Amino acid sequence: MSFLNLNLSAYNTMKTKKYLLKTIYLIFIFTISTSFAIGTPIDSDFEKIKKRVIADVMKGSVDDAQVKLLLETLQSDGTWPGINYEDVSRTGFQHWYHTRNMISLARSYKIESSKYYKKSKVKKAVERALKNWVDNDYQSDNWWYNQFGTPRNLITLMLLIGDELPKDLVDKAQPIIGRANIDAPGARPGGDRIEIAGMQAKNMLFINDEIMFHKLVRIIESEIKQVEWVGAKYGYNYRYIPTGFSNRKAGGRGIQYDNSFHHRIDGVNNTLSYGYGYAHSFIVWAVYTAGTKYALSDDKIAQLVDYFLDGICKTAAYGKYPDIGAKNRSISRKGALHAYNTNMPEELLLTTDYRRNEIQEIADIRNDGIKPTLSHATSYWHSEHFTFQRPDFFTSVRMYSTRTFNMEEPYNSEGLLNHHRGDGANHISVTGDEYYDIASVFDYQKIPGTTVMQKSELPSEDEIQKLGKTDFVGAVTDGKYGAVAFDFMSPHDPLIARKSWFFFDDEYVCLGAGISCKQKNSVVTSINQCLLRSDVTISQKNKKVIIEKGEKQFDNIDWVFQDGIGYVFPKPTTAIIKNNTATGSWWLVNKQSDSSKDEISLDVFKFWIDHGKSPSEATYEYIVVPATTVEKMKQNISKENIIIISNTPQIQAVKHIGLKMFQAVFYKAGEIQFSEDLKLVSDTPGIVMIKTDNGTITEISVADPNRELNKMHLSISSKIEINGENFNAFWNKVTEMSEISIELPKGVNTGKSVTIKL
Repeated sequence: MSFLNLNLSAYNTMKTKKYLLKTIYLIFIFTISTSFAIGTPIDSDFEKIKKRVIADVMKGSVDDAQVKLLLETLQSDGTWPGINYEDVSRTGFQHWYHTRNMISLARSYKIESSKYYKKSKVKKAVERALKNWVDNDYQSDNWWYNQFGTPRNLITLMLLIGDELPKDLVDKAQPIIGRANIDAPGARPGGDRIEIAGMQAKNMLFINDEIMFHKLVRIIESEIKQVEWVGAKYGYNYRYIPTGFSNRKAGGRGIQYDNSFHHRIDGVNNTLSYGYGYAHSFIVWAVYTAGTKYALSDDKIAQLVDYFLDGICKTAAYGKYPDIGAKNRSISRKGALHAYNTNMPEELLLTTDYRRNEIQEIADIRNDGIKPTLSHATSYWHSEHFTFQRPDFFTSVRMYSTRTFNMEEPYNSEGLLNHHRGDGANHISVTGDEYYDIASVFDYQKIPGTTVMQKSELPSEDEIQKLGKTDFVGAVTDGKYGAVAFDFMSPHDPLIARKSWFFFDDEYVCLGAGISCKQKNSVVTSINQCLLRSDVTISQKNKKVIIEKGEKQFDNIDWVFQDGIGYVFPKPTTAIIKNNTATGSWWLVNKQSDSSKDEISLDVFKFWIDHGKSPSEATYEYIVVPATTVEKMKQNISKENIIIISNTPQIQAVKHIGLKMFQAVFYKAGEIQFSEDLKLVSDTPGIVMIKTDNGTITEISVADPNRELNKMHLSISSKIEINGENFNAFWNKVTEMSEISIELPKGVNTGKSVTIKL
């Protein structure tokens, strides 16, 4: 187990983790500055790094009981019972367990705390198992095992015990290990390339090839960079970029200029999957090479820190729990939503002082459970994703457009029911684990925040990934507040809707208009579907009641409360609540050979509005109030703070009285009367956010979800006469309106918000 990839389960306190990492750091400094023994020549930088890597794979405890079982069950031909050595399919290949078993044996042989330390029978068992592998050269139909999984495990095995194994076995293993190389088909730009380069570099340490090692470290360093978004030129040009293993150009794959991550050329957000492994691989080598001539440059480490903090951490609740809305097919893996450990931030602290306080806060949040001090509203305009963080809650919105696909394909038969998970999904977290392992029992036609036509069953898995059909998809933000708009046209069903979200400090508003469907199926908007953690309390005509478990339609609802989250209806609304046991299995969503077919039961809270069959111009309005209580809900402060000015297919607009803030989505040019004294006219489609103070406009933020304007032109019934670097405003005496022209970002920043301060 790697100290750079530890879960540190053997340690009982968080303080022990910190102590361990600090100790490792001191050991690093010691090895850099002096030799291990008086009179011994100082190691070369190459040898220092090699010792660090070996020390890394040696970290952790050994399970002697497991080793005993492996020794007893190893068969004479070097195989283990229970592993299907015949199945090399994409969903099978249990051979993975064989290579992991060899590592477990090797570690017990090399670690003094194990009772099997230096036992010849252990080494002979490793030799027998390795001989079986090199003689058969097992290869999977899934390229990943051949160029990634198998070489990685065999490299680890070599670093552990390779110097004590028969030379012929080591030599026969090298071609298999060599499939992980920088020129291999799988070493495409983006997440896989940097990880494969790292594996090859470790192998160079084992075979003592300093020249190639140096080359690989520089390749790793060069991979930390931002790449042009695949839709930058035409919005759909990625369809003409060569794809597959033969394409060696980035083609939009890698860190985007908005700090999201694309692994492929489909525009799907992979920040918390391939993008997470990408960052981890770089951090590993930043630590390995620290203080040596191979050290990675400060500029590259700074780029990695920006991506870690502004990409990974802002796509996670409190920077700790992965945003379920940003997950793709991995949602169908048990444990996929586990909290992140402190390894990455604490390792970054060993390599740089850049944004040190922010990195330390993430480490403390993950380690000690403190609340974040920084609030943010972040738009990932290249991925059509939006996240919003306050000290007591986190939420996000996932969308897609003509520029992006809705979801990752169900590679290797994972994520088989993900058809609607990009349809304006709006998940909400207070604790961070509201959706933990819910994927096995999820109703995939009632994703939180989505408006979906209900079907007897979802289409086949081949119909999951679809290109978006509309341009007007995006968000405006000043970094702290924001509004999101989704001109939704389902690629699966004859369904359209105009959906928007308006985010404030203590609550956010969800609006839907123009909801129409040509097919005679029921259409529902799901408010939430999460784990049932408390009684469900509702208010009808100002009368509070705790409802019984079951499924029931409730009329004239004022508000609903469950597990620290409140849902307020500005107007009495009819909705359906289901608060009981849901059943399912991992096999329903993931057909991997090791997916359990056992029935799983979880208590689930499901809450939705039914717009009826074939709705035409239907609407919805509700306010989400996170981190609240039943007593606070009774006071209904949020309802008093929020005024919904408009909810039509043309304009959706909200006023927040307490914050003196106005937010509006113009799906077409139009005007809105925010108050008696404030009228806003937009000459084009766009999203606008206005802040005021004592009746004076102090800030205006704008964004162009269509990504086609050079400027936005607004008219406001408030006297403004000022010019700035990217805007100008003058008072028109004839119309008694201020005419404001705001320049919009271009190139890789097309779609990004602009804020002007008045």
